[in-house]
Amino acid sequence: MSSVPITKNGAELLRAELHQLKTVERRAVIEAIAEARSHGDLSENAEYDAAKEKQSFIEGRIAELEGLLSSAQIIDPSQIDADGRVVFGSTVELEDLENEQKVTYQIVGVDEADLKQSKVSYTSPIARAMIGKSVGDVIMVQAPSGVREYEVMDVKYI
Repeated sequence: MSSVPITKNGAELLRAELHQLKTVERRAVIEAIAEARSHGDLSENAEYDAAKEKQSFIEGRIAELEGLLSSAQIIDPSQIDADGRVVFGSTVELEDLENEQKVTYQIVGVDEADLKQSKVSYTSPIARAMIGKSVGDVIMVQAPSGVREYEVMDVKYI
């Protein structure tokens, strides 16, 4: 199995979710199943069906998280020395050359990408355009509205 890059922070969040599922959620669903069983006939028991479905989801997510963490290549951005180049884990400030708006993105793993938190997957078009670039370089990104040009303003490893 190949390793999947993930930031140190992303791995910690996955571990916390796994711990929550194993210690809290799993126990709660077992109690819900036991409660539903005590109501009698299981063939027409909606509470039982819902609890079993939730249990299935929880167990699936636990297996998924364990698989992700076992194949993860954990990268600590603060330990990177890339001579100012954009690499996985970098936080990059860009300026849109058309409207002079500045945006900041961190390049992260697929499972931790969240545009609302300005975290983009290393497989995204904008991340692929940024990787290997340095301050002052101009990148072109194919967006739904057409090709956008950005200048790399700053690269941080935090």
